[in-house]
Amino acid sequence: MRAVGTVLVLVVLATVVATGARRWQIPAPSLLVIAGLVAALIPGTPELHIAPQTIALVVLPPLLYASAQEMSLRDLKIVWRPVTVLALGLVLASAAAVGVMAVTLTSLTAPMALVLGAVLASTDPVAVTALSRRLALPGRVQTMVQAESLFNDATSLVLFKVAVGLALAAGAVSWPKAGGEFFLLAGGGSIIGAAVAGVVALIRARTTDPVLETVIALVTPYGAYVLAESAHTSGVTAVVVAGVVLGRSGYRLSDARIRLQLQAVYSVVVFLLESVVFAIIGLELPTMVRDLPAGSGAWPLQALALAAVLIGLRVLWVWPLSTVVKPVEGAASWRVAAVVTWAGTRGVMPLAAALSIPLTADDGSALTGRPLVLVLTTAVVVFTLVVQGLSLAPLVNRSGLALEPGDTAREQERARQRLARAGLDYLDQLADLGAAPEAAIERIRLALDSRLRHSLAQDPQDPREPGPGEASLLHVYQQLRREVIAVQGTELQSMYDTHQISDATRRQLQYDLDLEETGINGSR
Repeated sequence: MRAVGTVLVLVVLATVVATGARRWQIPAPSLLVIAGLVAALIPGTPELHIAPQTIALVVLPPLLYASAQEMSLRDLKIVWRPVTVLALGLVLASAAAVGVMAVTLTSLTAPMALVLGAVLASTDPVAVTALSRRLALPGRVQTMVQAESLFNDATSLVLFKVAVGLALAAGAVSWPKAGGEFFLLAGGGSIIGAAVAGVVALIRARTTDPVLETVIALVTPYGAYVLAESAHTSGVTAVVVAGVVLGRSGYRLSDARIRLQLQAVYSVVVFLLESVVFAIIGLELPTMVRDLPAGSGAWPLQALALAAVLIGLRVLWVWPLSTVVKPVEGAASWRVAAVVTWAGTRGVMPLAAALSIPLTADDGSALTGRPLVLVLTTAVVVFTLVVQGLSLAPLVNRSGLALEPGDTAREQERARQRLARAGLDYLDQLADLGAAPEAAIERIRLALDSRLRHSLAQDPQDPREPGPGEASLLHVYQQLRREVIAVQGTELQSMYDTHQISDATRRQLQYDLDLEETGINGSR
């Protein structure tokens, strides 16, 4: 009962704080971490201990899946080279730099310092996605920072396993074996993720029940994660690959009504899980500090130094990369480098990895340095979420990379007009062929003409209600409207594939079309 009460209190706290963050235009993860810290420092607050399996199995899969579905596969194909360099090279360099700094500044042994480096080496997809969701970043920059955080798991996980093996004195490290394990984790996870996506696509294509579709969508990330982990591959990679594949083809697997329901359900799930997990990070830090052995009072300065090393190395790595590959044409390389660097926060995954460090060494003795690794990891996570999170939006605005609201609105308006013209052209073809009653064609034509003239975002309804004798005509009218919406959906995808609109515009207009389709009387 106490655990249930704690969860309920966290949900209430997280909901209130996240609601305030939206009103005050503050990134919710940053405010939630601060709220968790404040709550943990209140006398009488019970200590919070979260099992690593809880975060890794319950929280991570749906959040990773949602992040992967939000990613633009079109933009990913363009920026895959810098993403690969960041997900491989920068992770290795960061682990080495943090390990050296930890040996120099702390009492950690070299193996435990390497464990700390492996834990903190990769950026966190949950935090990156949550922080950047409200930023008006260009599509390719958004995809680059998001894809890096999603695909660097295999690299950091292999490093983590090697480092933990050294810390436990399990034997010498075989680097060829470690390289093979990397390909097993990344390749095996990718194959399982793609296979799960294929099976789910076949099932969803044959399912029309909204309840079953919702259950399938909620179970998919957990299924991919568990299958991959059972096969000793990367569960995170499997979830990410499944999310990217299904996110690209999801609009073809279900109708408008189901898509809207899935979007609503997943929005609630993501909101609750993100809110609770970031509050937990703040709540756990004071508890971990109390468990530190004597003589560890310098941990705040040590954490600050480690965070500075991670940020400094990221600047040195990203800056030359941005001069070679420009995600935004015409933008100064230093502006792109600054935004990509500052968007690389740590979050849930490093904390889950640190919590999974074994308690004892191979000889049965307590693993020296584990409490300090936990505190330093959590402190760096809190620092990046608060400092980088609160300053990321001002940095994006000052960099000049932020998309102007007027530009986005104009792009969406031009796309809506293009869709209206595509619908009118289809009606002209039907009228020439005599394939539908003229009254039904004319009624839809008037609606599209009105939208084109007045640039309306919604479908205007004819105020005249059909009489009893018009039931057959009404049925034809509804069917014809669905056909026009299908034509507009095809045109929308064509505009996206040919780089005429951004991924954000495509999603918004597809949402509008889904709303319009579900608004048709008698829609099934």
